[in-house]
Amino acid sequence: MAENTPEEKTEKSKDFIRNIIDTDLAAGKNEGRVETRFPPEPNGYLHIGHAKSICLNFGIAADYKGVCHLRFDDTNPEKEEQEYVDSIQQDVKWLGFDWGKHLYYASDYYDKCYEYALELINKGLAYVCDLSPDEVREHRGTPTAPGKNSPYRNRSVKENLELFEKMRSGEFPEGKCLLRAKIDMAHPNINMRDPALYRIKKVRHDRTGDKWCIYPMYDYAHPISDALENITHSICTLEFEDHRPLYDWVLDNISIKAHPRQVEFARLNMTYTVLSKRKLLQLVNDGNVSGWDDPRMPTISGLRRRGYTAEAIRNFCDRIGVDKTNSTIDVALLEYFIREDLNKKALRAMAVLRPLKVVIDNYPEGRVEEFDAENNPEDPAAGSRKVLFSRELYIEQEDFKEVPPKGYFRLSPGAEVRLKHAYYITCTGFKKDEKTGEINEVHCQYDPQSRGGGTPDNRKVKGTLHWVSAAHAVDADARLYERLFNSENPDNVPEGGDFKDNLNANSLELLKNCKLEKSLAEAKPGQPYQFLRNAYFCLDRDSSAGKLVFNRTVTLRDSWAKMENKSAKGKDR
Repeated sequence: MAENTPEEKTEKSKDFIRNIIDTDLAAGKNEGRVETRFPPEPNGYLHIGHAKSICLNFGIAADYKGVCHLRFDDTNPEKEEQEYVDSIQQDVKWLGFDWGKHLYYASDYYDKCYEYALELINKGLAYVCDLSPDEVREHRGTPTAPGKNSPYRNRSVKENLELFEKMRSGEFPEGKCLLRAKIDMAHPNINMRDPALYRIKKVRHDRTGDKWCIYPMYDYAHPISDALENITHSICTLEFEDHRPLYDWVLDNISIKAHPRQVEFARLNMTYTVLSKRKLLQLVNDGNVSGWDDPRMPTISGLRRRGYTAEAIRNFCDRIGVDKTNSTIDVALLEYFIREDLNKKALRAMAVLRPLKVVIDNYPEGRVEEFDAENNPEDPAAGSRKVLFSRELYIEQEDFKEVPPKGYFRLSPGAEVRLKHAYYITCTGFKKDEKTGEINEVHCQYDPQSRGGGTPDNRKVKGTLHWVSAAHAVDADARLYERLFNSENPDNVPEGGDFKDNLNANSLELLKNCKLEKSLAEAKPGQPYQFLRNAYFCLDRDSSAGKLVFNRTVTLRDSWAKMENKSAKGKDR
């Protein structure tokens, strides 16, 4: 699992896209420039799949000392909102990338798109079609059967210009007609069978107001936007491979100087995850999650709120690389990179999520001691902190068993354990709730000579417990997140089923009145913590001075590392 450092990467480690760019540079194309773009639609929040594209486009620009543009594909004002524009910019910056002065919108080029549409009409390469949407689909044909020409295909240039102007001036209702390219209704690629270039949408646009009631289609506006921005390599996901002939056709048939090269790569698919913005929006609208930034969501804002780090996501994207073939990545690999990063960065702290009181009967009442505790054993520069110890403590409920099972090395009647950073204690008894029969208090004796973890007779104990002083505990709630879906492939449902049938009803567990060590009262949002023996956590934005809420980022258990180790051992044999 070792990752190459930037200095260790060689020509052999380059992906196929960088090899294409190297070939173009060697051939003297684009005057030695490399310009890429990330063109999101502002109709939802970005997700982990977009992170792969962001890292690729901005990463390539950085590798070749070029620039990467951020351009909003705002060609469908019905579904676009300023909230999405703002969140996208925040997410790209949080991931560590900067577009500088190169922030653009497809709507910046609406006038040019319209001029080029007139040019296509004048060249006899575009026409206004009055077929209804259903009729257009019927005429298109199938992948194995050619389509049929529209009865409006042979309108004169003059008539098409007049009709297109009426479309622009709002004389026609929505759905009345389209401007279509005149290519070939028998083309083997359905995308080339007279595709739509403009449709009527009587919707106000956030940036252009009521200036337009016709809007260009993505497949038309996108290549024009790329060319006007002098993009050299238009890097798209694999579903746009069949759209590349249309991308080239548009640029080949208008009087525009630049002609970017479109290159496709496999999008990110991940187990136990849906990455369709339409489906993510459905989860939000149906109340299955609290919002786009719910920590169970695969959105970048959701991952950030959960405590994922930008560096870990970048490392993950670098590890999976880019390919020409679609595949599905195990979500455990993403979690592996989160743990790897948090292990180096997270401050250690003691937190008892399901508290059970412990009374040390032979410890002086009112006495309080301080013990030194390292903040992060992986980072000596992180220093240490003081943890407070007193007669009454909290430990985890699971750390005591009245009748311990075989191999249980924690606290039980007569058993001795070590309290992390503090003393050895031995259980002498316990109390139960009279009504429920549940154990609600454990009594112990401590060994004063074991301060700091050692004893004069050098005896050893197998169990070490974390704890919190009851008198100094900070109360908090903890949200324990699991995967949002039960199925590895949530979209795999029986006929008539729905992807939401695979939702995990136990994806969130809320623990109230957890007991945390005093230092966590000063926790800052965004600062990762490892709650010893529990998991990695971060402070949630819902927290206030009187109510701390921590989100579980990821568990300490690493299933991916176990799989890798098992695989390596198998190879050694």
